[in-house]
Amino acid sequence: MDKRDLSTIFRERLKMLLTRSDLNQSAFATAVGIDRSALSQLLSGASTRLPRAETLLNIAAEFKVSLDWLLGLSQDEGVTGEIRESLEIEEAPDGFDRTLLAKWHAEAAGTKIRYVPAGIPDLLRTEALVDYEAGITNKSREAQAGETQYRIDYNRRPETDMEVCMPRHTLEIFARGLGVWDRFPETDRRQQLLHMATLLDDLYPTFRLFLYDGRMRYSIPYTIFGPYRAAIYVGDMYLVLNATQPIRTLTSHFDNLIRAADINAHESAAFAQRLADMRF
Repeated sequence: MDKRDLSTIFRERLKMLLTRSDLNQSAFATAVGIDRSALSQLLSGASTRLPRAETLLNIAAEFKVSLDWLLGLSQDEGVTGEIRESLEIEEAPDGFDRTLLAKWHAEAAGTKIRYVPAGIPDLLRTEALVDYEAGITNKSREAQAGETQYRIDYNRRPETDMEVCMPRHTLEIFARGLGVWDRFPETDRRQQLLHMATLLDDLYPTFRLFLYDGRMRYSIPYTIFGPYRAAIYVGDMYLVLNATQPIRTLTSHFDNLIRAADINAHESAAFAQRLADMRF
C-alpha cells in the first residue's frame, strides 16, 4: 500500500474514533498521550507521515480496536486482528540539511544513535575523499559535504550520544588503496587517516567508533535513532522501521557487534594513526 493511501485511511479512522468517543480534541489527545497540536496535525492531512508506534498502540488500546484496522490493513475492527510492523520506504534526496536523515537526527537528540556505515563514516571524511567518492558515485559533492559538516556539528553537541561500529578491514583496505579507493592517492589516504584520528580523539566520548573483525561478523548499513526508528540504507533509499520490536532486534544486533569489537572506542584514534604511519 502506498504511504499516502495508508496515511489517508489512518486519518479517516482516527476521525471516526474521535466522533465515536464524544470527546473534544483536547480530551481525546490526552487519552492517547499526545498534545492537541499533534492531534490536529494528524487530522489535517498536512503530512503523509504516521505517528510514532507508541502513539498508534495507545490509540488502539484506548479505543479497543486492532492496529491492523487502524492502519487500513484489515477490515476487522476487533482487537484480535493481527498487529503488523510499520515499514516505510523513503528516498534520500540531495541537500542533507533538508533530508529526512537530518530530521531523524534532530528528533533523536538526547538519545543514543547507533550507526553501521556503508564505508568511511560520513563525518570522518576529508574534502578530498568527499570529492573522490562523489566522482565515482555520481552523487552531489555539495550534498555530501553538507552531510559531513552537519554530522560533525551534531556530534559536537553536549547531548549527543553516538556509537558507530564497522569492520576493521574497511579501514585497512582503505589504507592500502584497494577496492573502490584504488585511484585515491596515497598522500590523500594518509591525510584522511590522520584527519580521522584527530576527529575521533576530538569528538570522544560523544562519538565512539568500534571496529570488529569482518571475517567473524557481518552487518548491513543502518542507523537506529534512539527508540523512535531504524533506517536501513539501500543505496538511494531507506527502509524505515517504526515498530518497537524490529527496532529492538536491530539494537540487539548492534550491541552484539559492539561486544565482538576488537578495537574499542578509546583505541580507534590510535588505530587510525597507526594505519596512517604505515607504508604499503
